[in-house]
Amino acid sequence: MTAINQEDFPILKNDRILKVIKGEKPDKLPIWVMRQAGRYMPKFREFRKLHTFFEICQTPELACEVTLMPIERFDLDAAIIFSDILVVPQALGLEVEMKESVGPVIKDPVIIENLKNLNSEGAANRLNYVGKAITLTRKKLNGKVPLIGFSGAPWTLMGYMIEGGGSKTYSRSKRWLYSHETEAHQLLTILTNVIIDYLILQVKAGAQLLQVFESSAEFLNEYLFDTFCMPYLRRIVSEVKTKIVELNLNIPMILFAKGSHYSLEKQKSLGYDVMGIDWTISPKTVRQILGDQVVQGNLDPCALYSSPDRIKDHVEEMIKGFGTRNLVVNLGHGIYPDMSEEAVESFINAVHNVKL
Repeated sequence: MTAINQEDFPILKNDRILKVIKGEKPDKLPIWVMRQAGRYMPKFREFRKLHTFFEICQTPELACEVTLMPIERFDLDAAIIFSDILVVPQALGLEVEMKESVGPVIKDPVIIENLKNLNSEGAANRLNYVGKAITLTRKKLNGKVPLIGFSGAPWTLMGYMIEGGGSKTYSRSKRWLYSHETEAHQLLTILTNVIIDYLILQVKAGAQLLQVFESSAEFLNEYLFDTFCMPYLRRIVSEVKTKIVELNLNIPMILFAKGSHYSLEKQKSLGYDVMGIDWTISPKTVRQILGDQVVQGNLDPCALYSSPDRIKDHVEEMIKGFGTRNLVVNLGHGIYPDMSEEAVESFINAVHNVKL
């Protein structure tokens, strides 16, 4: 798609996240929440009764409406476009269904014999509806907060495509890594090519930050992560940033590799502007490993089950470990569906009340 003229968008009013990423001091610590538009919101649950999950993802007006729900309800510092990482496998020709109480299910998972059937030609163009949703949402936000675009990372998408959905072990997918290395790299390359084009599409549409979700990194050891994640994550950030420069834009990129604390030091070398940190590692340890790298995270989502006072305590303890510089506050993974809106509000207030 042709890049939207940035001057066509309203002026950004809240740039706290962008300031932190540039090394500047914001007036308050910025916070957003992974899965912030979702089932924990009564308004979203009512909305879902009228529309299927992927209908919302694939209809720009609906995706925009849902993206704005948490921004209208809470004092958040960023919006993230409502979509799903599995729109990429859909664009490659796989049939994905979101089943209630089960999650995503892929009808015909990828096997060695049907790998050649993936329709990668023009796959990113089939995701233009995400670009349209981003452009519409940027305008509807009216500059209130920046808008984040995202994609799943290659290994994470590969896992879903082979397993046919989520898995407790990802043993089918990992079998490829040990027994079918050539085909594994072929699939990861196909995915990487599409992801690069897809992220650039989002930038052209108006995304102001990008996040790459390597959500299944926790199922790998260091050798497998080095071999089957690192080269592709490096390609993504390198090629997307090259294109961003050609577009005369400055769009920060966030990497969230869940469960990969065994690899944090190596990940720092990849070139992402922000490193997302999950809840399984202490902020103090993160700083010992990463130094002054800008990080994002990492409150345990279950901490929001606490009372408002205890949420405040947990937040202050977390921020004390990270320090107030070079920090974007978030959960260490996505918010759970049974969380109360009041708990989210307590979390946000606790962050914004920290003195810098």
